[in-house]
Amino acid sequence: MESSLPLVFLDVDGPLIPFGATPRDLPRGYPSYGPADDGNPLLARLDPALGPRLLALPCELVWATTWAADANAWVGPRIGLPELPFVVWPDPSDEDGPGAVGGRPHWKVHALLDHAAGRPFAWVDDEIGDADRTWVDVHHPGRALLHLVDARFGITGADFAALDAWLRGPARLRWEGRAARAAQRPGAGCPG
Repeated sequence: MESSLPLVFLDVDGPLIPFGATPRDLPRGYPSYGPADDGNPLLARLDPALGPRLLALPCELVWATTWAADANAWVGPRIGLPELPFVVWPDPSDEDGPGAVGGRPHWKVHALLDHAAGRPFAWVDDEIGDADRTWVDVHHPGRALLHLVDARFGITGADFAALDAWLRGPARLRWEGRAARAAQRPGAGCPG
């Protein structure tokens, strides 16, 4: 039976494993929440408090990361998440952009929409741009929140508050937003 809860597509590098901060951003550096892993020392940056906060959100969590199934082996256990489904990415193509490059959507967008299959979703990532928002607005029939996280700091209390508010907010119909935008265009409502 399919859940009626919205999906939350969750990236790992950036939102859960912060990176890229300068000494000015974080004078004491990144906190360490456990021993570094020989294969990936950045895993020590995974804050175990994130898992319970994510599980408290009224949603179905889905990995949306190139870690794919490895997120269940290496990331989830460190922050207390159960095994989660993950998005299967297509093979990369020359047409794919990293997000907001040349007006093309991020290479993840098409697979996220396929996985969502019309269900409401929030996408939490550090590489979201205007082209992604436009593509989702045009091609996704359900509610969607594309939430950009600052990779230098990872997901913060403010990010959780925004996600929680959106997830618990009223289920606005997409056509209401489209109708409002159409009404603002010159010639809207004029007979063709």
